[in-house]
Amino acid sequence: MPKHTERRALPYSAEQMFNLVADVGRYPEFLPWCVATRIRQSTDQVIVADMVIGFKVFRERFTSKVTLLKPDNIKVIYENGPFKYLNNNWNFISVEDNSCEIDFYVDFEFRSRILEKAIGMVFTEAVHRMVNAFEKRADVLYKS
Repeated sequence: MPKHTERRALPYSAEQMFNLVADVGRYPEFLPWCVATRIRQSTDQVIVADMVIGFKVFRERFTSKVTLLKPDNIKVIYENGPFKYLNNNWNFISVEDNSCEIDFYVDFEFRSRILEKAIGMVFTEAVHRMVNAFEKRADVLYKS
């Protein structure tokens, strides 16, 4: 089943990147294939959100629990939808005053073999585009 780990050095603080990733409600503005989000519950430590992903002819909604472990970790756990499972983790490591390293991990499996095959063919590129989208969003929000 698809797994991906990626580490990247970025010219933004760990706090800035944490806040960007934690802002789940804004994902449709910049994240590829994210058609919509709906926040069901939100506290300082937990967000429960529905996300609609559209890819070619597929459109799927799923619910995730996002645990915010300030200032350096965000864990995403799948609750309901088209996956057998979905695990996603972000670590934000401060390097200097205004830079950090992000460590991103995702592992999932769809219930549908058809969807698994469709996504499996482009999975690595899709994850790179997703991480790039967060980096570009940081450029828009934080570059002076």
